[in-house]
Amino acid sequence: MRFRFFGFLLVIAVMCYAASGESPAQPKVEPTFKVEGAAFLKKHCAACHTGAKAKADFSLDKFTDDASLLKDRKAWLRVLDVLKAGEMPPEGKPQPTADERVAFTKLVGDVFEKHDRNAKPDPGRVTMRRLNRNEYNNTIHDLVGVDFNPAEDFPSDDVGYGFDNIGDVLSLPPVLLERYLAASESIMAQAITPIPPKPPVRGVGTMFTEPASANVPMKNGYRVVTAKKDGTPVETGPIFTRFKVPADGVYVAQTTVYIETTGTKPVKVAILAGCDKTAKGVATDEEADKISGAAVKSLRPFIILKTVEVKARDDKMREAIKVDVPAGVGLDKLAVALVKPEEGEPLPTLYVRYMSLEGPLDSRPASHRKLLAYNPKTSQAEQSREVLERFASRAYRRPATKEEVDRLVKLADSVIAKGEKWEAGMQFAMTAVLCSPKFLFRVELDDRPDSADPHAIDEFQLASRLSYFIWASLPDAELTDLAAKKQLTAQLDAQVKRMLRDPKAKALTEYFVMQWLQLQPLRNARPDPKTFPQFNEQLRAAMTQETKLFFEEIIREDRSILSILDADFTYLNATLARHYGITDTAGNFQGQNAKTRKPGGQPFRNEEFSRVDLKGTNRGGVLTQSSVLTVTSNPGRTSPVKRGRWVLEQILGTPPPPPPANVPELEKDGKPVTAGTLRQQMEAHRANPACANCHAKMDGLGFGLENFDAVGAFRTKDGMAPIDSSGELPGNVKFTGPTELKQILLGKKDLFAKCLTEKLMIYGLGRGLDFYDRRAVEQITAALAKNDYKMSALITEIVKSDPFRMRRGKEAGKN
Repeated sequence: MRFRFFGFLLVIAVMCYAASGESPAQPKVEPTFKVEGAAFLKKHCAACHTGAKAKADFSLDKFTDDASLLKDRKAWLRVLDVLKAGEMPPEGKPQPTADERVAFTKLVGDVFEKHDRNAKPDPGRVTMRRLNRNEYNNTIHDLVGVDFNPAEDFPSDDVGYGFDNIGDVLSLPPVLLERYLAASESIMAQAITPIPPKPPVRGVGTMFTEPASANVPMKNGYRVVTAKKDGTPVETGPIFTRFKVPADGVYVAQTTVYIETTGTKPVKVAILAGCDKTAKGVATDEEADKISGAAVKSLRPFIILKTVEVKARDDKMREAIKVDVPAGVGLDKLAVALVKPEEGEPLPTLYVRYMSLEGPLDSRPASHRKLLAYNPKTSQAEQSREVLERFASRAYRRPATKEEVDRLVKLADSVIAKGEKWEAGMQFAMTAVLCSPKFLFRVELDDRPDSADPHAIDEFQLASRLSYFIWASLPDAELTDLAAKKQLTAQLDAQVKRMLRDPKAKALTEYFVMQWLQLQPLRNARPDPKTFPQFNEQLRAAMTQETKLFFEEIIREDRSILSILDADFTYLNATLARHYGITDTAGNFQGQNAKTRKPGGQPFRNEEFSRVDLKGTNRGGVLTQSSVLTVTSNPGRTSPVKRGRWVLEQILGTPPPPPPANVPELEKDGKPVTAGTLRQQMEAHRANPACANCHAKMDGLGFGLENFDAVGAFRTKDGMAPIDSSGELPGNVKFTGPTELKQILLGKKDLFAKCLTEKLMIYGLGRGLDFYDRRAVEQITAALAKNDYKMSALITEIVKSDPFRMRRGKEAGKN
């Protein structure tokens, strides 16, 4: 009965609700691109971007739903960028409200976000790629120890995505195969000498020893040290000669002497080795005080190699003194000196005829001794295996397999069986290693090649990726040991910091920075000599070196990447400082009021670079460095278009589209196409609707740098006309000069961080980025912001990202 009563109440309630005319609440309908998105495009974009003659060759006709957006994600990411920046629709066209703009960008962003959120993570695949020329040189240097550039005559490496280490473009032409063979033979011929040459002997007659003078005291071919009282020129010694020899060798020093004295006590002579102050056995003050002669102080630091009593009292009885020079001394001078006589004894006279240095006694190069080191207690067969397994494992960047070592041992044995020395067999087998694809290519064997699921690369592959990213060379012993223990992944943070402190981290500046900033053309830049007579080879070299030293400090000192845009320091030598009008290391400039000069500045020492304080100057950051300003100019004049485009591409990562067809260039060979000032010409150029949108961005950025001429010198006039360095960017953003321009760029630090992240990832991965890398880029830039934009944080986050640490196999029908 109770249940019937409740049922009756429920029926009555429903009937009452229906009678009220209200319907049950419907779920909220989310906007879709097919409806709301298409309506936005029709209202604000279709007039210019539909049909066969769509502006910028970008037609919206094909974009009708979510699936169509996903097919051309790259274009739509660019659309979102210009919408967010207020660059589209162009000025003069009806503008969407702020809410409409936000709603549309969110709608398109949600399409990608939804897809990415539900899509499987994809770390991408890296094409197996050969070592490029720089990597080959560095790898050979670290692996073998030879000190030359064997890849110097290799063909130039192709460039992809702005860098020369991209697997998809590193081709292998037949001529390169020939050069590999010739290089490997040349490398091993220098590294290993099966028949060592005789130790070299360097000798010098004492007439040519130091201290030098116009009247060197000589007698019958002997140099006289501490003369008699009969008027013979007085020289107190010691006398010495300079040698430049490897520090790791053992040498034999020799000289010929005799003594004249009226005393009765023994006369002693010391053989001294000028050395590094850190060498073992450097003479103390007390020991040095026992040596006679005014030149003793100038010789220090030195080691007293030997003290000898000389009994010969004439030329016929002359004595040859020999003494060993141990390894590690760092010998740079060899000296002969009298030991001070006992009190009351007359001053003897020393006659020195010849000084020589033989060695190193082991004439095999250091690379020979390093490569062929083995356990002497084992058999020759075991020694061969020990040497070749160690070498092949380093060369292949992973442990060599037993089968690989067996083949190398057989190669070596085939040479030894013909009567050649064991060293020749090792040399031949190592030459084969250097010709192997396992050395020439960065091979990452996949244990799941057909699996599309992401999986981690092994520890040795990670060590290789890491070392070639930061050092452009093979892993060192520490990285290899951690990989062998499977501990590298857990210690990536510490290893990145260690590697960035290593001098080899200069490779990031040499190979990444120079290509990212597009500074290679500076090597062949030819500014008009009539317009810029100050430009010469010394200035060209100084421009490049400034940028390199600037970035080396950013990396070494772990500075913020934002200091790339605006820093209060740089590095200058006398040539570049004169070009900049800077007079000292405090950054004071020519014509500066004495009251405003900063104290403590030091003058520049010729071509030696010094760190310079730029506070209060018109420079700071890469945009004001002559290297960048020169490569973004024409030979005879500046180019605001080139400079603006460079900022968009290399700093903000928002490159403009290619210029439309049939639009004349503003400048050609440095000559204006139309009359009027440069700014007037460019305004006329922008009158073409096809040019206006892109040039509104490029020209404004470029005009902000007009205070710097085509070789980077500061100016306030162009000829007789004053420089107008004001600019205006989309969104009614106005500024004047480089200082305000840099502040605007710093306000776009998120764009800059994203751009630099993408460039570094391309360089580090050796491939271009795709839509599936977006998640990693956003994670890296977010972590970078939380770590004060530190350079080490950026590199560490890239190294720890999925695209760097992982890979996927090849799905059927996909790459």
